[in-house]
Amino acid sequence: MKHSLVLFYACISLLLLFHSSLSCQLIHQTCKRIADNDPNVSYNLCVMSLESNPMSASASLEELGVIAVELALSNATYINWYISNKLLQEKGFDPYAEACLKDCHELYSDAIPELKDVLDDFKDKDYYKANIELSAAMEASTTCEDGYKERKGEASPLAKEDNIFFQLCAIALAFTNIIDLILLLTSASSLESSQLKEGAYAANQIVRLLHLWLV
Repeated sequence: MKHSLVLFYACISLLLLFHSSLSCQLIHQTCKRIADNDPNVSYNLCVMSLESNPMSASASLEELGVIAVELALSNATYINWYISNKLLQEKGFDPYAEACLKDCHELYSDAIPELKDVLDDFKDKDYYKANIELSAAMEASTTCEDGYKERKGEASPLAKEDNIFFQLCAIALAFTNIIDLILLLTSASSLESSQLKEGAYAANQIVRLLHLWLV
């Protein structure tokens, strides 16, 4: 038990140090950690997309999370419009390719309200629910691409768009996870001595997530 308690407070110290360091060049440091831990996310795309919002310059970690979700929502809305008003208006798609486009349109139509729900989750500080709904919205891109892969040689006209949307969701998801981790830390640090067992569990969770962010 003593070992668990020491581990617990060591984790608190490490995470507080990490959180404090974010006050300086928050976007660049966070994007670097996201890109380092997810090979599918581009550091440059992360930085440029967040900095495209003027409010990001003075935003807190939580506010950057909201901005990241808003970017994903805006992108999903654009892709949905692009499919219906551009691609589906073009001639030359065979029935299979056209069916794939319609499936993708439906997927992004579903992702839009899911991302709006995520913004509500941020307002309610329900980051667990935000994680679930972000993950569901994120699947629009991968499921869309999977449809094209089912027929050998079929090229997706949405490959670039799907990739960018996937990355924007991954960035928003990373912010959601680190914010949730900080809330877990805050909750765990207020435990009474009679709750050391729960504290040890929280410490293990913190260690697991710290490994993703600090290693």
